[in-house]
Amino acid sequence: MSHPDEPAAAREFSRREFLGAGAASAAYALWPHPPAPPRVAAGQPIRLAAIGVGAQGTRVMMDFMQQPDVQVVAVCDVNRESADYSEWSPGELVGKQRKLLNDPAWGADWKGPTCGRAPAARLVDAYYRQVRRLPGYGACAADNDFRRLFARPGDFDAVVVCTPDHWHAQIALAALRLGKHVFSQKPMAHSVYECGLMARAARETGLATQVAVMNEASDATRHLTEWIAAGVIGQVRAVHNWSQRPYWPQGLARPAQAEPVPDGLDWDLWLGPAPARPFNHIYLPFVWRGWYDFGEGAIGDMANYSFDTLFRVLALTAPRAVEASSTARFPESWPVAELVHWEFPARAGRAPVDIYWYDAHLRPPRPKELAPGELMSSPQDGEGLLFVGEKGKILCGFEGEHPRLLPSRRMQSFTPPPDDLPKSPGAYREWLDAIRGGPQPRASYEFEQAVVEALLVGAIAVRAGTKLAWDAQAKRFTAIAQGSPADLDAANAQLNPPRRAPWMLESAAAPA
Repeated sequence: MSHPDEPAAAREFSRREFLGAGAASAAYALWPHPPAPPRVAAGQPIRLAAIGVGAQGTRVMMDFMQQPDVQVVAVCDVNRESADYSEWSPGELVGKQRKLLNDPAWGADWKGPTCGRAPAARLVDAYYRQVRRLPGYGACAADNDFRRLFARPGDFDAVVVCTPDHWHAQIALAALRLGKHVFSQKPMAHSVYECGLMARAARETGLATQVAVMNEASDATRHLTEWIAAGVIGQVRAVHNWSQRPYWPQGLARPAQAEPVPDGLDWDLWLGPAPARPFNHIYLPFVWRGWYDFGEGAIGDMANYSFDTLFRVLALTAPRAVEASSTARFPESWPVAELVHWEFPARAGRAPVDIYWYDAHLRPPRPKELAPGELMSSPQDGEGLLFVGEKGKILCGFEGEHPRLLPSRRMQSFTPPPDDLPKSPGAYREWLDAIRGGPQPRASYEFEQAVVEALLVGAIAVRAGTKLAWDAQAKRFTAIAQGSPADLDAANAQLNPPRRAPWMLESAAAPA
């Protein structure tokens, strides 16, 4: 691995490095016999490589650094350094770093939200030298290309992937092939095909995999599961789920003009498997979520959280149909606002259920049980869930937090069911404990496959602008309500979009 400030010429692949790294990212189907999953022994640190250290990647990296049995040993990002990242509030990122380092003077020359591989490496070095004071500590490795990192698999035990969505599967599958445990940002994948490959790879290798939907470990999800299972509102027939995302621009046409690529950014590598195009600041940072080739809009950003809760609470399987409408559709960018309706079939002891998604400040009809002036969601986040059952309704936060029966006066005489479901040690600890030989995390690739596939077929329905029948076994749309056979073929083509060479994910057989 090279230092982030090393001259570009020194960072070129040697032929041996390139061939070795290429093998690491080769087709999953080429694995003859996956090795037994490696476990990190007690007393040894879990060595992490952080891949994608923009704003969110830096936050997640700092969270892992504070785990006592973890050491971040490498960072990787196609951007060397820039001060144009998004943050939740002014000074949020540098404030978190100062708290981590217990150093109020850190970032005294801060020019804005600064991220990339160079500042990430500086932060890691400062933490292990000044806070943890590791004996004989050297330096955090840093590079712009994950293939070079993967050409040295003995340097790390696990990877944390916080890249844009279109890179998740590529890096995760390459890491699993090397026998490395993987923690991925949500959504797990950018296509239904990728979901199948990732779930199968996790299952066959037995490695610890987890998607960053932290609410799976929350008390809120557990309590809501208990309420629904106890029949507090009877059989759930519908759920309304609303978000005020997107915060970024959508409904855009591709810009006609090219802009100079910023110094220190490897634009071609940022694009990776996505179709080539000239650089423009309309794509990044963060605003990439609004473009088909890189993200899934508000659904990809937020619905993995709420749907993870819904799949657990309602024991959902795959949907049988999905329908969507939206504001004006564009050839390459997600529309400004979307309404999506999934139809889920009956499960063992559970009635069929319809789930409705609203974004961009759209809302479901106000429940008649709400008292005048009573809010559907907090003014701070403007997001929530409404469960509609045969015997009543439950209103709660976006991830199931703060549930209350409607009308609210029912809460005065309500006795919650016993709190006897197993508690989680926390989402990060689930994954880290699994690396040491514990059970698979609850948000493993195998569990999240069904969740993310449901989201992705909903996103495809948005692009189609109509209703699609879904065959989850065959992984195909079988009918389209409005449109031609060619329109149905176009929807099915989006299940596995073409990838730019050399970033292929071919398989000898369709993923399970």
